Amino acid sequence: LLEGPSDLAAVDALAALRGRDLAAEGVCVLSMNGAMNAARFARILGPPGLGLRLTGLCDERERPYYDRGLERAGAPRDGVFVCVADLEEELIRALGAEWVEETVRAEGDLRAWQTFRSQPAQQGRSRERQLRRFLGTKKGRKIHYGRVLVEALGPDEVPGPLRGLFAGL
Repeated sequence: LLEGPSDLAAVDALAALRGRDLAAEGVCVLSMNGAMNAARFARILGPPGLGLRLTGLCDERERPYYDRGLERAGAPRDGVFVCVADLEEELIRALGAEWVEETVRAEGDLRAWQTFRSQPAQQGRSRERQLRRFLGTKKGRKIHYGRVLVEALGPDEVPGPLRGLFAGL
């Protein structure tokens, strides 16, 4: 169970990199369109519904939604892997802000990035925080970069939450 489409893009990209066909393995990867939907999905897919084993990936601030939803459904909560801030922050930390900034340039978003960085609200923020916020400023950008950044990861650079999620699949 994933919070949104950018997480789905990242998981799909990592599966492809690892040569895994999750659907063929019997793994259904779902974007719930928000962590607040965790209880509904856990009720339908978990022990009270289809009885499937559930696992997921979420942001630290969204963890309570997963915990409550899984607990109410009688599903174990130990299969949820938590990103410190969010998956984008994990990927930026794994790859380094300079590399991500170069990727933004290579992907044709340099002008938008420069405009974004010049905004008063961005002054005094770290490059990492600016990048993380920038990725969420345009519809579809988080999805695109979720895939692009995961595809750039070396085997030893996969962030802990993603590594844990895949280890449990």
